[in-house]
Amino acid sequence: MVVGPDDAWQVKPEDLPTVDALLRAAFPGPEEAELVKRLRADGDMVWDVTNGVACAALSRMVAPEGWLCLAPVAVWPDRQGQGIGSRLVRQIVEAVRMGMPHVAVPEPTLVVLGSPSFYARAGFSLERAVRLISSYPISHRLIARAGAGVPERKLVYPRAFDHL
Repeated sequence: MVVGPDDAWQVKPEDLPTVDALLRAAFPGPEEAELVKRLRADGDMVWDVTNGVACAALSRMVAPEGWLCLAPVAVWPDRQGQGIGSRLVRQIVEAVRMGMPHVAVPEPTLVVLGSPSFYARAGFSLERAVRLISSYPISHRLIARAGAGVPERKLVYPRAFDHL
């Protein structure tokens, strides 16, 4: 059984500079670091975790109600390619599916915008996301949820995503 990042990994105020530096190092521009700051400021962040080598942000979707968005996920550049990010994402997917006590999710569903090859290794499906409607490219929109169905829903991301 995969046991996933626990509350000890929750980002604390003293972690904020390190997480910001990690996001700025892992991506070519500042957009992901700014996204995380906005999600926190807007109160849309559900779970913001780091283990010092990697970090991930989990936020509430505006719609469908109860769905979550995983973005961004980052690993220090000199540690990428070691499976650290994939393990972290798999742990988060499993924690959401099992029911996280501090995150009430009636229909445990995660969506992500990102590299299909990376997120597929962690339990996300591009094929099951084909009926999701969003302003983001279908080629990088994936879903993780129990069952085998292909939901047809309109995705409305938190306001912070408007700046991407």
